[in-house]
Amino acid sequence: MTQFVKLQTPEDHTGVGIICIDRPPHNLLSRQVQMEIAAAAEETNRRSDISAVVVYGGPKTLAAGADIKELHSMTSAELRADARRLQQHLGAIADIGKPTVMAITGLAVGAGLELCLGADRRIAAANAKLGLPETKFGIMPGGGGTQRLARLIGPSKAKELIFTGRVIEATEALDFGLVDEVVAPDDVLGTALAWARQFSGAASMAISHSKR
Repeated sequence: MTQFVKLQTPEDHTGVGIICIDRPPHNLLSRQVQMEIAAAAEETNRRSDISAVVVYGGPKTLAAGADIKELHSMTSAELRADARRLQQHLGAIADIGKPTVMAITGLAVGAGLELCLGADRRIAAANAKLGLPETKFGIMPGGGGTQRLARLIGPSKAKELIFTGRVIEATEALDFGLVDEVVAPDDVLGTALAWARQFSGAASMAISHSKR
């Protein structure tokens, strides 16, 4: 039984699965949370009743990064192994063979933003903040975010965000092409679900091949 991540299928949104992250207060992506996200993502691929997916961290925040406390006592070799696990677990979202919409509230920084980059569409609350601040702390984004960010917004803009470690507002993220839509905070989940419902009508095999 999972502790922090649940896969829900609301009755009023047939065909849509919601991966809900719930680790208060900031949804830090500990190793346990990462594993549960990956397991939920894999389950959506197996489920024939799910044809589109929304990822949501609740009304306050999506994910404020990895749980740094877990890294303090690690050796260099252990840190490298942990980075590989992070890439694998967060990459499970990108590996969902169905349309995936990220509902971004509050913070999506560090590993939280890397999680977002695996989705097909990103809906951000107007008060959301996004960024990869790792370089400010002498480390680099370890969850595959550097490559996905460059593919999404182009190498030049990606380098600007990575090299400066700047955390930006949702409106600037929209200008960068980092998110697809900015809405009122109370409308984030509803908008994401509406897109998922729209996507769910497409032929599943065609969508799966289109995502590869």
